[in-house]
Amino acid sequence: MSSPALSDARPTTVPLTLQLTAWGFGLLVCVAAMLDRIGEWAPSLAHVQLVGLALAPVFYMLPSRRRSQNLSVATNSACGPMDWRLCLMLGGLSFFVNAGIGKQIGDLPPAYHDEFSYLFQAKTLLAGRFSFPSHPEHPELFDQMHVLNEGRMASRYYPGTGLWLAPFVALGRPFVGQWLACAIATMLTFWTGREIGGRQTAFYAALAMALSPGIGLFGNTLLSHPPTLMALSCFLLAITRWQRSRDAQDAWMAGCGLSFAMLCRPMTAAAMGLPFGMVVIAWLLKRPAMESGKLVDRRWGTLLGLGLPLLCGWAIMVWYHVDVTGNWRLSPYQLYTDVYTPRHVYGFNNVVRGEQHLGPKVIEAYDRWAENLTMELAFRNLLNRWIASWLWTFDGLPLLICTVVMMAMLGRVDRRWTFLAFSAASLYLLHFPYWYVGIMGWHYVFESAPVWCLIFGGATHLLLEDWKGRGLNRLSLWWRLMLVISLQGVFLTTDGFGKSRLQRGIQSLKYPRQRHAELRRWVEKRVQLPALVLLDQKETVDSHLDLVVNEPGLNAELLLGHYRPGQVDINELRRAFPDRNLYLASPETQTIIRITND
Repeated sequence: MSSPALSDARPTTVPLTLQLTAWGFGLLVCVAAMLDRIGEWAPSLAHVQLVGLALAPVFYMLPSRRRSQNLSVATNSACGPMDWRLCLMLGGLSFFVNAGIGKQIGDLPPAYHDEFSYLFQAKTLLAGRFSFPSHPEHPELFDQMHVLNEGRMASRYYPGTGLWLAPFVALGRPFVGQWLACAIATMLTFWTGREIGGRQTAFYAALAMALSPGIGLFGNTLLSHPPTLMALSCFLLAITRWQRSRDAQDAWMAGCGLSFAMLCRPMTAAAMGLPFGMVVIAWLLKRPAMESGKLVDRRWGTLLGLGLPLLCGWAIMVWYHVDVTGNWRLSPYQLYTDVYTPRHVYGFNNVVRGEQHLGPKVIEAYDRWAENLTMELAFRNLLNRWIASWLWTFDGLPLLICTVVMMAMLGRVDRRWTFLAFSAASLYLLHFPYWYVGIMGWHYVFESAPVWCLIFGGATHLLLEDWKGRGLNRLSLWWRLMLVISLQGVFLTTDGFGKSRLQRGIQSLKYPRQRHAELRRWVEKRVQLPALVLLDQKETVDSHLDLVVNEPGLNAELLLGHYRPGQVDINELRRAFPDRNLYLASPETQTIIRITND
């Protein structure tokens, strides 16, 4: 299969004024980072990067061995064994980076209570069901963060992530599934880059994915992001191929990727699919094309290829709704928000609107964490998500320069780049009216990472070929030096750079994971199984570390429950759990007492 040209065979000179503009923006943001105005961008790293940028004019003036004229970067060569070797190598690198981060974190429980919800979901699916009945007498004891407990116990989240995790949970290695999802996403991004930009674009884009500190960190969580990233990377590859081929097989692959992404994170899937959906609709409305003198109508193949997987996805989603909430139009996610966290509702004035619907089961400490969304906060969140995306996807400085270059060159390169950019922009706009900026400042727009990596690969390709054409080969060396500096700041902890961005991210994951592990060990050493341990969690305990986590079905040897003074009748608990030893524990004071029959 041939790969189309990055520039449709037109000259690909990147104007020097554009290069100077990108360089100037780079200087400005480095100064801002040096003044410690950009979170997670270490001032020490910004100092070194500023020096590196200042060296660019020196490299520009250095003599070169040869000078060639205006070089086109058309890349119509067929994909071959070299592409497959690079793809597998970069996929393996991604897996290795993820596994290396996992080794540094250690064999610990998950960090966020969202992860426990996805783990609950995966184990529920392994039992052959979407949900379990709530406890018939004391359901409130087992309220678990992000697990719906209104007659049925089930994760509030959509079932795609649980479906992906289930086989790895069954093998006892759930994080391996996340590492594999990130590696597959890296390889799919390679082929997308190969499709729209050629081998050099593909290599740099997939290299950025493989070495991404943020993807590596999220690959060591049991959140929905790695499988969604994998599914949307599949969609982006297939839909860009379809824009060239109009082939039903590409449409089917795009439909499968988008459908699975919808079962993991439906709003994210809808946002990234929207620009391409408009392209598909516009094409479907056109008259059939003439091929070899015959009227060929490929619209049905595309419609069925895209539509059938999406219909299957919707059917699974409706089935999930009916099983958990009893209403095909009411998702567990929405019901959970309505009952437990009404202030977390989507849209502006969320706190004001949520307080009009407070009920008896609202999780006060967690619900009050929400900020009331104003236009000012929405724009601040948008800016923070954008900056965090650059810093965690690869590094802020190279992605800023590449974005300036690539956005200015959109009119001169393959038009499919424009739709990729629109898909990322759509994701940011969809989350504009939401109050929380996100985990690490970017988790709501995490799935834009392949687009940023492709922009990085495409711009790097353009710049390197432009400098070669102008006889400025030394600038190519300078650019690679800048990338090495960025990677050092991301990965290496040194005296000059301070603690690396990756190490800071690992520490942020380690703390809650250690807390959960310590609690579990502490309880297990002090109780006689089978046991029900009531946890007295004061408000001084971090609400993001709710420690009540149980297995689906509530049949495990050790059950953890909430102790709510004045709401728990010990005599009733003895009757409800006659075969279990009852304990009252305070994680805050590290005390545990057995509740006897006296």
